[in-house]
Amino acid sequence: MSLERFAAYAAAFEKAFENDDWSVVEPFFTENAVYETFAVAPFGGRHEGRDAVMAQFKTVLDTFDRRFDVRELQPLEGPEERDGSVWMRWRVTYKREGMPDIVLDGEETAFFEGDRIRRLEDRMPEESVKGVTETLGAHGDKLLPVGG
Repeated sequence: MSLERFAAYAAAFEKAFENDDWSVVEPFFTENAVYETFAVAPFGGRHEGRDAVMAQFKTVLDTFDRRFDVRELQPLEGPEERDGSVWMRWRVTYKREGMPDIVLDGEETAFFEGDRIRRLEDRMPEESVKGVTETLGAHGDKLLPVGG
């Protein structure tokens, strides 16, 4: 069941990315959910409570993902069930005219309580984050402005 629920969550997340309606994602998380990103600055952080998790998703997408022309998410491994959780390895490629592509790799693990995610972890290797920050340092002025 967790794999099917994770797939439904991932689809809802992509729908929210398209239309900015996070109400479709909320039902996939417990009220006391935790979302933690294990990565060097500025990507690392911990957010506790469903409202904080939804706010973080929106903030990241508004201040980063939506500032590119194209966002391509590619599963590299999984999703698969592991020790009572659902794990997957992913790659996101961001494209913006006038700058090199930005490629960010990571792993995501979702821990469920019933049919809801109680803890979501993202792990991004330091070398991947470093590549992103270096490209942004050299070309960040070419990004779309926040909000549009």
